[in-house]
Amino acid sequence: MDDGMAALAADCIGARRGPLRILIVSDAWFPQVNGVVRTLSMVVEHLRAGGDTVEVIGPDRFASLPMPGYPEIRLALAPRRRLARLVEAFAPEVVHIATEGPLGWAMRAICLRRGWPFTTAFHTRFPEYLHARTRIPLGWSWAVMRRFHEAGAGTFAATRSLREELAARGFTKVRAWTRGVDLSRFRPEPREAWEGLPRPVFLYAGRVAVEKNIAAFLSLDLPGTKVVVGDGPARAGLQARFPEAHFTGYRDNGLLARSYAGADVFVFPSRTDTFGLVLLEALASGTPVAAFPVTGPLDVITDPRVGALDEDLRAACLRALDCDRAACRAHAEAWSWEACAAQFRATLVPVGAG
Repeated sequence: MDDGMAALAADCIGARRGPLRILIVSDAWFPQVNGVVRTLSMVVEHLRAGGDTVEVIGPDRFASLPMPGYPEIRLALAPRRRLARLVEAFAPEVVHIATEGPLGWAMRAICLRRGWPFTTAFHTRFPEYLHARTRIPLGWSWAVMRRFHEAGAGTFAATRSLREELAARGFTKVRAWTRGVDLSRFRPEPREAWEGLPRPVFLYAGRVAVEKNIAAFLSLDLPGTKVVVGDGPARAGLQARFPEAHFTGYRDNGLLARSYAGADVFVFPSRTDTFGLVLLEALASGTPVAAFPVTGPLDVITDPRVGALDEDLRAACLRALDCDRAACRAHAEAWSWEACAAQFRATLVPVGAG
C-alpha cells in the first residue's frame, strides 16, 4: 500500500461512534427492482436503525429518460446543478457513489471540485453488458470504469474473486463489502406447490434480460419443469422460443419466497453477475443451486452439500437434486444484512479527509 492509500485507509470511519450524515447517490433506486436497489435499501434501513441520517439521491428526483432497452430504468437528465443543490442542503459527512450512470458521474465531478473523498461500488459488469448489445470493445469500457472508480478513495466489491479480477484490471483501491439475505422473509416454509407442473421444478428468478443468459438454462434437456419468475425486456422473446417453460412474471409479497422454497433446484445461468443476491435467497429458502463456476457462485456455493457448479450446466442441475436442503438454509444463515451494513459504514471515508 502506498502512502496515499495508507492515509486514506487511516481516514476510514472504522469503529468511530456517533451518528453520521451519509449521502448515497445512485442511478439505481426505487421504483426499480434489482439487486443494487435491494442491497442499498437494506443497508440504508440498518444504518438508519443504528442512528445514522442517510439521504439517498436517485433518478426519481430529476427529469429523466428511459434507458435504451430497459424502459423501466430511468436515467437522470443533466442532473449536476440540481444535484449540487440537494447535496448542499444535506451537508453530508460521507459520500458514497453507488453507480456509474449520469448521477454517479455528476456526483463524482462535484466531489472532485470540492476536494471531497468518496467511495464507489462495483455492482454491475457494464463492459460485458455493453459488449453484448453493441459490440463496443471491452477494453474501451473497462478503461472508462477504471477512470470513474479510481478517482475515489475506495471501490467496494462483494466477493474475493471479483476483487482479484478488478485488481488484475488495474483497480488499485478495491475494498471488501459483503452482502446479506433477509432470513425472516426467505425461509423453507411455506412452499409453492407448483400444482400441475411435473417435478422436479428447476427455477430461475430475477430480471429476464439478455445478460442473465437465461436461454442457456431453458435450452437444457432436463426432467420435470423449467420455471422463470421475473420480468424484463427478454421475456417475450424467451416465451416464444421456449413455450414449454412456465413463466410467472414478477412475484413479490411472499410469493417470491414461496417460489424459491417450492423449487427443487435454483438455476443461476449468469456468467456476468458480480454477486447474485438470488443465490442467498434460494439457499435461505432451502433450495440448492446449480450454476457455472464463475464469480458469484464460486464465492457463495463453497459447500458441495448446497449446490453444484459445472461448465456443463445440465450436469450441475442434476447433481444439485441430491443436495441437502437443511444444509442450504444453514449455509445462508452465515450471511446477514446487519454485517453487510456494518462493513459498509466502517469503510466509508469522511469528506473532511480531503
